[in-house]
Amino acid sequence: MRPDQVRTIADAKKIVEARGLSHVKVGVFDIDGILRGKYMGRDKFFSALESGFGFCDVVLGWDSNDQLYDNVSYTGWHTAYPDAFVRVIPESCRELPEEENALFFLSEFTGKAEEICPRGVLRRVIDKARRMGFEPYSAVEYEFFVFEETPHSIREKNYRNLKPLTPGFFGYSILRNSVHADFYNELLAFCETMGFGLEGLHTETGAGVLEAAIRVDTSLESADKGALFKTFTKVFCQRRGLMATFMAKWSRDWPGQSGHLHVSLKDPKGKGAFHDPKGRFGMSPLMESFVAGQQALMPELLAMVSPTVNSYTRLIPGFWAPTNATWGVENRTTALRVIPGSQKSQRVEYRIAAADQNPYLALAVAIGSGLWGVENKLKLGEPIQGNAYDQKHPAKLSLPSTLWDAAQRLKASKAARALFGDSFVEHYAATREWEERESRKHISDWQLARYFEII
Repeated sequence: MRPDQVRTIADAKKIVEARGLSHVKVGVFDIDGILRGKYMGRDKFFSALESGFGFCDVVLGWDSNDQLYDNVSYTGWHTAYPDAFVRVIPESCRELPEEENALFFLSEFTGKAEEICPRGVLRRVIDKARRMGFEPYSAVEYEFFVFEETPHSIREKNYRNLKPLTPGFFGYSILRNSVHADFYNELLAFCETMGFGLEGLHTETGAGVLEAAIRVDTSLESADKGALFKTFTKVFCQRRGLMATFMAKWSRDWPGQSGHLHVSLKDPKGKGAFHDPKGRFGMSPLMESFVAGQQALMPELLAMVSPTVNSYTRLIPGFWAPTNATWGVENRTTALRVIPGSQKSQRVEYRIAAADQNPYLALAVAIGSGLWGVENKLKLGEPIQGNAYDQKHPAKLSLPSTLWDAAQRLKASKAARALFGDSFVEHYAATREWEERESRKHISDWQLARYFEII
């Protein structure tokens, strides 16, 4: 049996026994999209398949640097950090090509923790789409920089003067991917083996930056693939003496790194619901309302798509990132890009998202806001023609410019609470407020250079 054939608890037990494994690797994604997990003994794993297992809920109560939130109610010192219940997802079984014969299984929080579990949030949005008669499909594409560095060397250099895998601006370079063909082909094979195969991989504009387009799938599986791709691409690189970063913007000298989301809906017969040959730009009325919902709620939900302080350094004119909640047709200066095509390929690209996203939450926003537009029968205005950066836009399309402001917009959003639940909105907004407060404690190189002597 292959990992991609595992569907049930019985299948999961069978493949572990057939391989004679003493331990299995399991993991669960936290609020920031970081994979937390451990090796689990076979008997414990078999028990967990049947009845779940306990995972310290501190992983929902600390930040990406393992610092404890002081402003959340779900968990904390006041609850004494008990275990939260977690279920193993049998059909998530994957080969670990860097660990001979080993297997990995994804898990998700259940019970009370499910209310704030990122995978649970997306699953509830998908359930809503199904109740409305649709199945969401999506594909995620990530830009990431690769360096000839190690976790030790970047710290020794204080994250300065890093050596990229390749120098200079050279997008879509055949020269680069031919010289480094071994790296590219090994990465392509690695992704295929782990079940998040790529339909495209190329150099982007910047030193050592690549873009990977993950194949389309149903949206929960698409998010799984995106989240696992980010984690295990880092593993792949570090095991080869390299490092990959998915920061939204790591240097002022290079463009930011996107994490664009391509989204569509299919009806119960499996037919694309976004395409209508009689509609403008081939859009069905349903697609028009869907895009209108994405546009209307983008300013309110941005914190879930741009989740770090660093995210907002990317959202500046002229660097391939949108700065307002605009839409256009095949327009890469807008936040939403409608891509006309056939019944099979018509879709919308949610371009505001960066590579630092948690794909579960970003897709929950991209799909949930569209469904909200459909429910409310929103009308879509005229598309942006030409360069969106050079045009004035209504105030309602302005996006928050800081993580703090984005968190306030999220907390005040009635639509967010209806889509994702009060418990999640309160918890997540508090975590983003914490993230912003943590950033204020630190003195940047820019501040030192600007103020140390002259002020």
